[in-house]
Amino acid sequence: MDPSQNDYHISFFKPTTDSARRNRNMVVQLILIWVVAIFGFQITLKIIEKPVPEPAYTLFESSWEGIESGNPTLTDLQGAGQAALSVLGKIAIDPGHRELLDNAVSWMAYQISEQKDELKSAVAAFEEIAASSTVITDETYVAEKNELIPVLAGLFDLNPLDVRAKIAPLEVKSSLMESFDDSSRDQMVETMGLYLIHNRSVLTDAKFLGFPFHYFYTAVFLLILFVGLCWLYCVRTDMFHKKYGIED
Repeated sequence: MDPSQNDYHISFFKPTTDSARRNRNMVVQLILIWVVAIFGFQITLKIIEKPVPEPAYTLFESSWEGIESGNPTLTDLQGAGQAALSVLGKIAIDPGHRELLDNAVSWMAYQISEQKDELKSAVAAFEEIAASSTVITDETYVAEKNELIPVLAGLFDLNPLDVRAKIAPLEVKSSLMESFDDSSRDQMVETMGLYLIHNRSVLTDAKFLGFPFHYFYTAVFLLILFVGLCWLYCVRTDMFHKKYGIED
């Protein structure tokens, strides 16, 4: 073989032939398209997003003013309790935040109730049964929970079929009813905002083919784009091979 011939030498960073150089440039172009499609979208999301509160946070804000003033009305306590239960119904909650919210809803339920001792005894009885039950289908556990649901639902002005009413027996604690100190109150607003205020934009609110646009873009479009770029690479590679007389 003539040592001057270098047709089969491959170097991506230092191509030695026009064909290899064109192939390198094409790969770089396709990678740039892929990078812009991914990171450009994420950067755009960050630039145009703005914090938007859930309805539960708006309810909490209007109710919390009365509680902070030290003279909450029944409506204030019920509204703040409903909002706190909305957060407690979420899947991922920091244990420290859950304890804070449990303290809040327990104290609010106690303040609302006109039969405080009876409420505390009923919650304590349910806690005792819950602690001794090994499965949530235990008949005694289910029966006691079903008795407590309408009681707490009435206190927080909820329909007993509301999900918040159904989780209330699991979050209201007898040991947390009688006090809700200043330190906990100071943390309450920040904690509620953490779970009820989300960054949103037209890209997250818009729908495309029934999906939120940002979900469709990242879960569907980017996959299609990747396959399309692979197809384009193959087509253009075949074109280069024909142009330069390269045979596989």
